[in-house]
Amino acid sequence: MNIIVVKTEQEIGQKTGDLILNKVKENPKAVIGLATGSSPLSTYKYIIENSKKENVSWHDITTFNLDEYKGLSGIHNQSYRYFMTHNLFNHIDIQKENTFVPSGMIESDDEVKVYDEKIKNAGGIDIQLLGIGVNGHIGFNEPGTSFDSLTSVVDLTDQTIEANSRFFNDKSEVPTQAVSMGLKSIMNAKEIVLIAMGENKAKAIKELVTGEVSTDWPCTILQNHPKVTLIIDEKAASLLD
Repeated sequence: MNIIVVKTEQEIGQKTGDLILNKVKENPKAVIGLATGSSPLSTYKYIIENSKKENVSWHDITTFNLDEYKGLSGIHNQSYRYFMTHNLFNHIDIQKENTFVPSGMIESDDEVKVYDEKIKNAGGIDIQLLGIGVNGHIGFNEPGTSFDSLTSVVDLTDQTIEANSRFFNDKSEVPTQAVSMGLKSIMNAKEIVLIAMGENKAKAIKELVTGEVSTDWPCTILQNHPKVTLIIDEKAASLLD
């Protein structure tokens, strides 16, 4: 596991953005796994600016997002499809039909199983971007999630709902379920980069790096992946030796 500690959110965006952009330059038909939330915003800003500056084309790139809120359509302003469209896809030359986000309007697991098939048919994810929850969740895989899990409908913990309520007018508006890539889905990526910032992520980062591999901390599964890079700020790294 490669651990890069930086001082600022801007540096996280730069280093993470360069990893992703280098993958796009190396393979113009690469498959990129993407994440949402506040953590990757600096990364997407850097990617947009430098794709234009360096004339990097995303025309033949395919992307798969980790998750989506169940019950929100792609045009809802708190959906992850909406987030990706407005924070990245509208600003690079990617073909929208090559950008995949789980549908929040599905009714059963049977409808979401096709997501892993789509990823497989695209050749697998070359690099997957992850954030991390304070309880160690990656994607929306909460503590207790099986390490063999694939994309499915998942229940969100009250802690996660509370953390995400800052994006909504009221906590009662936050969906209680999501459609998320499973832990096995994530581990199938050829390379993983995880970003974290802030003191509230320090415990999760410590467990990820030095804790026992356990479903109590879903992030610890990454210890079993051959190519993981952590890009974190000093506060998130504060409990590491």
